[in-house]
Amino acid sequence: MGMTERLNEDLKAAMKAREEGKLRLSVIRMAKAAIKNQEIQKSQPLTEEEILQIISKELKMRRDILPEYEKAGRSESVETIQAEMEILLEYLPKQLTEEEILALIRNAVRETGAQGPADMGKVMGKLSPLTKGQADGKVVSALVKQELSGREAAD
Repeated sequence: MGMTERLNEDLKAAMKAREEGKLRLSVIRMAKAAIKNQEIQKSQPLTEEEILQIISKELKMRRDILPEYEKAGRSESVETIQAEMEILLEYLPKQLTEEEILALIRNAVRETGAQGPADMGKVMGKLSPLTKGQADGKVVSALVKQELSGREAAD
């Protein structure tokens, strides 16, 4: 089943669930609207990968705004955003653990011959296709920075 069909089926299920499915329904509708807008812009249906990119983008927007709500002490909004993020994560490939990301980073450092923070671009270029949709870019970037800083200190 493709992502579009899955979203449609989940939308129907959320509509039938009435009160319990309201948040899920709103998140699915938002995702479908973002997908539809992109299809209209491109004048053609999106590929599965493009749909995943849109869902990843929606997840990233929530990750980015979450700290602002936490700082403002808006706990109800924080809970809603976290619940929305969990719903969106269901549609993305399994997320990589920190250990899996570190293993990919070490492999990329070895392959590129990176020596320190100045080589971050080379490492990130190698990692981006491997982690796309499976890890937050900020987390990957921070881990790469940490790994390369450690290498510089070891030299």
